[in-house]
Amino acid sequence: MDRMTLFQTVITGVAATAIMDLWSLFQKYIIKIPPLNYALVGRRLLWLPKGKFRHNTIISTNSEHGERVTGWLFHYLTGILFAFIPLILDGPAWLNKPLLVTALLTGLLTLFAPLIILQPALGFGIAASQTLRPWLARLLSVLTHMAYGCGLYIAALIIY
Repeated sequence: MDRMTLFQTVITGVAATAIMDLWSLFQKYIIKIPPLNYALVGRRLLWLPKGKFRHNTIISTNSEHGERVTGWLFHYLTGILFAFIPLILDGPAWLNKPLLVTALLTGLLTLFAPLIILQPALGFGIAASQTLRPWLARLLSVLTHMAYGCGLYIAALIIY
């Protein structure tokens, strides 16, 4: 992969993640449903080097200095990594002609991260099964990751 492709993919990932965050603001202020608090993700990450791998829920675990920044950095790094998925799916063609179907498929594929990895790691169960309203949490995850997929498409159209 050449430097230009790498640079464009990183910018696409940042832009798509920002669009996902705009959806989260809409969700918070218009729909009145709070999005994921990335400080909780940071808290989880900051407890790993201390040997704490399991939490009843991350909310009941003591907060850590720098958890908000850590969570947000991890959020954007993940968005950048996920921006390489369209290149895997479509190859170099994605760079010349981004397809909405590829971007949305990427959004769906990235759902495995919160449903199978993040939510259990935070103590919420697989696919938020241990939350009060698991189907609402799942729906919001789908919508958020579709927003990310749309963000990939929009950013790719502009950048490429």
